[in-house]
Amino acid sequence: MELKELFYTLLRFKSVTPDDAGAYEFIKNYMQGWEFLELNFHDTKNLVIYKRFGDGVHLSFAGHIDVVPQGDGWESDPFEPTQKDGYIYARGTQDMKSGVCAFLSACKKVESFDGTISVMLTSDEEGDGTYGTIKILEYLKKQDFLPDAVVVAEPTCEEVFGDSIKVGRRGSINGVVELFGLQGHAAYPEKAKNTIHMIAPLLPKLAGHFFDEGDECFAPSQLVLTDLRSGLEVTNVSPGHLKLMFNVRNSTKTSKEDVQNYLDAVFKDYEYKLKLTQGSFPFVTNKSSHLVQKMSEAVKQVCTLDPKHSTAGGTSDARYMGSFGIDVVEFGVINDTIHAPNERTTLDEVEKLEKVFSYLIENYNKEI
Repeated sequence: MELKELFYTLLRFKSVTPDDAGAYEFIKNYMQGWEFLELNFHDTKNLVIYKRFGDGVHLSFAGHIDVVPQGDGWESDPFEPTQKDGYIYARGTQDMKSGVCAFLSACKKVESFDGTISVMLTSDEEGDGTYGTIKILEYLKKQDFLPDAVVVAEPTCEEVFGDSIKVGRRGSINGVVELFGLQGHAAYPEKAKNTIHMIAPLLPKLAGHFFDEGDECFAPSQLVLTDLRSGLEVTNVSPGHLKLMFNVRNSTKTSKEDVQNYLDAVFKDYEYKLKLTQGSFPFVTNKSSHLVQKMSEAVKQVCTLDPKHSTAGGTSDARYMGSFGIDVVEFGVINDTIHAPNERTTLDEVEKLEKVFSYLIENYNKEI
């Protein structure tokens, strides 16, 4: 099966989270001759594909078969790939069936390798991810079969294909502050404790506050206000309760405890309640590691440019590899239309991505 046909076939599966929509059966048929582990939990389907070629390193590729709902605004059928003006339009073209297509094709071509090659796929990356990649890794750890290095094929490039490899990700801390005052009549402000008035002088200490200065790997950890609401939507009642929501994309220099301590200090003179949750933790793979060096070499060989090493953006399943102490990088097609209507990529990018992965496999065990 040619790469274009493989890509189009994957795009036609209506695999909206957490449904694989039959994609796994097709993939298992495509990867005949390899071993399969089906690790399904609740409504999430996970698939591990592997082949032992030798006793050496275990190199793995990871991704998700699920996509976000199509939404409105499409100019073509989101689950029927449409070629127009040099682009292929369909849901999942960038995020991330291009990556899945590229590493499946590259792995299928492998004839020899000093070690094990594997693929980890989940149907719930775009959702909560509770029973997805994390469950795969927990199972593999019990079987003493964790990979030594993982490439996650998320879309990472910014302007030109090959310009960026992600070597880490920031963490994400969500916060909710509830401020308590005393509701009253707007005509008698002295008899009330107006929570909007209370929060006003504190906002400069909150909005955009930097917890650290960042470093060569990470931007500064910044407090970003995302919602503020108080009052009854009337003009004659001063509010006695306020709710403020925020997010901090944190580097390795700032912890959840640091955020807690800062907010406690800001609100120390008020009656308040603070709730913090951390959905993901920051990680970074050493830029001098074998995986980062070899991936950079592969991109340079195929794309004839030196990719930058980035930690920008949101979060991905790569965070789970980092928590298991596995070296991990992310590399994929240009990221500019993910989750949007008329999501698109080019066949040229997918073909080059497959070449990058093939080069990585063929040269992984060679000296840097």
